Amino acid sequence: MGNLNAGIVPVTPFAQNCTILFDDETKEGVVVDPGGDVERILAAVRDNGFDIKAIWITHGHIDHAGGAMDLKDALGVDIIGPHEDDRQLLANLEQQAVRFGLPGGVRNCVPDRYLTEGETVSFGGHVFEVLHCPGHAPGHVVFFNRAAKFAHVGDVLFHGSVGRTDLPGGNHATLIASIRNKLLPLGDDVGFICGHGPGGRFGEERRSNPFLVGE
Repeated sequence: MGNLNAGIVPVTPFAQNCTILFDDETKEGVVVDPGGDVERILAAVRDNGFDIKAIWITHGHIDHAGGAMDLKDALGVDIIGPHEDDRQLLANLEQQAVRFGLPGGVRNCVPDRYLTEGETVSFGGHVFEVLHCPGHAPGHVVFFNRAAKFAHVGDVLFHGSVGRTDLPGGNHATLIASIRNKLLPLGDDVGFICGHGPGGRFGEERRSNPFLVGE
């Protein structure tokens, strides 16, 4: 087993960070949040020789799950996550596409397995703990690798900001509680990748993120 590594493929008009998590020796990996532009994701998989074992979904918004079914068909792997509280969002991806005026090709997503707090998922010997972190979306999950002190936080937390809570099922107080009670206690030295923009470290966000300072 080699080191855990990550590559980002920007997808959709929302500039979403579709992330490929992989082992740098075996090239085994997973695709996190394939929101669209599936051909671009497949090109990254081919060009780098990745052996993709599964698709992981953090939550049921179109820019994170809109391409999941097509990618599943192309790779022949399971869709894992999010928490089943996002079942309704995933069942309405095609309606989300119409609402946001996005191009066709989006399909409603039916995961092969939903996740719950305390479960683990893994590939190539790299184990991730599942944290249920609602607020941005009811069924949002975060993937945390304790050995690497790394988290994929989706749209819960951003560098200098937090996820929006004005979408169906969003709640700002719930979101802040998820960050304060689930993420920050993991440690200031935990690095993260998020769904949009640059990542960072929990300690920096705890000290300087305007949505968290003074909470």
